Amino acid sequence: MNIVRRVAATAILIAQKDLRLEWRNRARLFSVALFGLVVLLLLSLAFGPNSDDLQRAAPGSLVVALLFSSILSLSESFRLEREDSALEGLALVPIEPMGLFYGKFLANTLFLLLLAGILIPVTVVLFVVEADARVLLQLTGFWALAAVGLAAPGTLYAAMTSRLRSQDVLLPLLLFPLEVPALIALVKSFGFILTGDPMEQLVSWTKLLIAFDLIYVALCGVLFPFILDEGS
Repeated sequence: MNIVRRVAATAILIAQKDLRLEWRNRARLFSVALFGLVVLLLLSLAFGPNSDDLQRAAPGSLVVALLFSSILSLSESFRLEREDSALEGLALVPIEPMGLFYGKFLANTLFLLLLAGILIPVTVVLFVVEADARVLLQLTGFWALAAVGLAAPGTLYAAMTSRLRSQDVLLPLLLFPLEVPALIALVKSFGFILTGDPMEQLVSWTKLLIAFDLIYVALCGVLFPFILDEGS
């Protein structure tokens, strides 16, 4: 229990530090949100003016915007630690390495959740989707599940590639193959929410997405101390 408390305390401190710095600057939020908006706008134009085509493309387009925005966000999550070898300095501090991971993971998850309030309404407008409060709440809930599934391995790989000049190339190459099953579940879930679920398949895809989230969060937390030791 003492280890759990130390991990939790470290995670809260790291998350508070990252969120405080992001709130003071807010440059990453604006740039990532703008990138996601541009992706949605281009995809809506690509699928043409037909409302039926736009509605069918809405689930996949929203997932693509989330995926690309998350890559841009995660690549910047260790920017401060990368400067002046701060990550190596953190490795020397008597804190739990798993706490460092879960703090970064929590901050990245909350950051991705903020995008939901921007990108989901824009998707509803651009793709001519009929959405009431219940649909918007469901989309936000599944967005939260996707944010967890993206932030866990994304934080691990961002730490792994943070010291490399080619991080911007390596991070998506490492993350995309791992995320394919979770992204398929997310596209299917968004599709059933927006277009209907006559055979009640949404529950099965939800369980699959939750299972991937639990595996990613647990496994990446266990592996992170080894990544930190390799780099220190």
